[in-house]
Amino acid sequence: KFYQHLGMTQINHIAQPAAKFDLYFLAYDSPRSASAGAHWSDRQGVLELTHNYGTESDPSYTVANGNSDPGRGFGHICISVDNIQAACKRIADAGYGFQKRLEDGRMRHIAFALDPDGYWVEIIATNNVDETQGVAETDPGSYRLNHTMIRVKDHARSLRFYEDTMGMRLLRTSENPGAKFNLYFLGYHRAEDVDGSTAPLEGLLELTWNYGTEADPAFKYHDGNSEPQGFGHICVTVDDLDAACERFEEKGVSWKKRLTDGRMRNVAFVLDPDGYWVEVVQNERLKERANW
Repeated sequence: KFYQHLGMTQINHIAQPAAKFDLYFLAYDSPRSASAGAHWSDRQGVLELTHNYGTESDPSYTVANGNSDPGRGFGHICISVDNIQAACKRIADAGYGFQKRLEDGRMRHIAFALDPDGYWVEIIATNNVDETQGVAETDPGSYRLNHTMIRVKDHARSLRFYEDTMGMRLLRTSENPGAKFNLYFLGYHRAEDVDGSTAPLEGLLELTWNYGTEADPAFKYHDGNSEPQGFGHICVTVDDLDAACERFEEKGVSWKKRLTDGRMRNVAFVLDPDGYWVEVVQNERLKERANW
């Protein structure tokens, strides 16, 4: 209900009763969305929710949202909205909480809503914040699933991995020396797709690098898949899954799961320099393989 309130639509459901979990894939799918009507594997912005059977009836069950120790690593997902003041009011009026409201602190152009499990959802604006101050309406059909943020220990090493190995482009860098951190925004977009702002785009990856972590041999971020569990992975779809995995092998990647491992022969998992899982699956529009 929360993500539907944010304007998303369930575009696929994969039930795994034998393994006692279900997967739900959500995306923006209105006529004004970036990928209306496209197959779930042929979109740039998709959110996968994993539900393990029985957790909903366990009052002690919680997830690690990635923003506190010992599970610090993943940060948030982000949606970009048309009129941010009206969008935030709509979320608050529905009874949902905030980690940071627009009026909190010095950054009056972003907010962080909290989903039912305590994951952070950043809210940014596609329109000028000053110009939407008095606008009372917002259109969730125009929203975008803009990015996923993860923290990285060594920005140079992570950028090499995502650019050279995964084929992404660095689209924007935000340096914050006063606060001692930098932000790097990557994606599968052309440079000409960025017209002064990355807010209208979908499917970006934000890397947050806090100065000095690369020099600490004991420093490590949590990947979300060991206890305490929470964040699972990012995912890229490729034109030819077998050829892509052969290329990754030639690049000398670290694997969590090769295509040939286990029973699931339509999915692989590569490990990034911080140990985050990167799922790799076939783009079914380009080549039918799994018929998911």
